[in-house]
Amino acid sequence: MGAESGELRIGDRERRQIDDRLRAAQEDGMLTLVEYDERVKAAYAARFRSELEPLVADLPDTAPDPAPDETPTTTAEPAWHEDARAPERARDERHGHRRGLRGLVGVVVVAVVAIVAPGVVSADQGAAVFGSRTVQVAPGESTVAVGVLFGSTKVVVPDGTQVTTTGTTIFGSTKCVTACAPEHPGAPQVQVSGRGAFGSIQVLTATEAARDQSKDRDDD
Repeated sequence: MGAESGELRIGDRERRQIDDRLRAAQEDGMLTLVEYDERVKAAYAARFRSELEPLVADLPDTAPDPAPDETPTTTAEPAWHEDARAPERARDERHGHRRGLRGLVGVVVVAVVAIVAPGVVSADQGAAVFGSRTVQVAPGESTVAVGVLFGSTKVVVPDGTQVTTTGTTIFGSTKCVTACAPEHPGAPQVQVSGRGAFGSIQVLTATEAARDQSKDRDDD
């Protein structure tokens, strides 16, 4: 056998195939660690196929070995194969989008505050910043300027007053129902100018304000 019989030499590919079979046999309990070590050393020292065959002769033939001159083929993985890390990558992408969205929202908030804050702070009748404030309009007053920033402002006008609202509240609201409803000609006129962001401005008549206070006390 070997060189005298004209047998072709083997390479590392064949030696690795034998190693794989020996390792599988050892993991299945067919070989002890000592037996595996002895046989794998002999496999990597072998030069001809005839030296490999005795090493696995007593083991189940789990897969046919390719011929020495046969080029192993590689089967392309199906296009529909599910990537094991796909869910993880998708989760990372969602988190990245959320972080980006939160960052964008933060930039918008800072920009809006920078724009409206000077006008809120300089409001004549006061401003509600991170809280609530009530502005009482005295009889005879014709203009009221209030501001709101992350808070709420109530403007209380005398009963029978005709109110018009002006100004801008970004990401907020200005509410005026009874006081802004059309009244009879000659009713006292009050203009409420509100400016702010992320808050609310509410215009109430004295009666509405008293009713709200009574309700709050009952709730407490």
